[in-house]
Amino acid sequence: MGASLANCYRQGSQRVTETMTSPLVVASQDEVSEVNFDSSMEARIKGILKRYPSPGAALLPVLWLCQDRWGWISPGIMEAVSQRLDLAPAFVEGVVSFYTMYQHRPPGKFLLQVCTTLSCQLCNTSALVDHLKQKLEIDFGGTSADGLFTLVDVQCLGACGEAPVIQINSDYHTDLTIQKLDALLDRLAGQ
Repeated sequence: MGASLANCYRQGSQRVTETMTSPLVVASQDEVSEVNFDSSMEARIKGILKRYPSPGAALLPVLWLCQDRWGWISPGIMEAVSQRLDLAPAFVEGVVSFYTMYQHRPPGKFLLQVCTTLSCQLCNTSALVDHLKQKLEIDFGGTSADGLFTLVDVQCLGACGEAPVIQINSDYHTDLTIQKLDALLDRLAGQ
């Protein structure tokens, strides 16, 4: 399991930076064109529903559960969630498209979420972003030709004191330099 933001503060950035990020398991478009929840997913959804006053209130955690399972939220997943929670499909799609934490396309094995807010910008994030775009030959929203890396910009990862910060899948990597970033990417590419 990846290091959480709370662990970043408890353990210090060095430990989190050295964490080996696990690749995402990403379903193909064919695998999630039509989705039926199996008994395991259904049990987890029921557990989530117990914590909320109505099925609609559980939408965000159910979507997060689906993304954790399939790596992204396809139209087929949105349809299955809307049916399961008795919500309009357009409402579910609106929520998925509003929140940047949900991926609407299959990401690479490593989702590089770069904080581009002021605190990180003051600590040279723009140089890291330029380097990533050049090295991976992609722009924000793109996936590298080898399918390993998807690059997105995010607003504040909550680790301003250890900027610049990149979240890769679930792990935070802080106090980055171009050299540290290259070593990290090389390590991930070798997995």
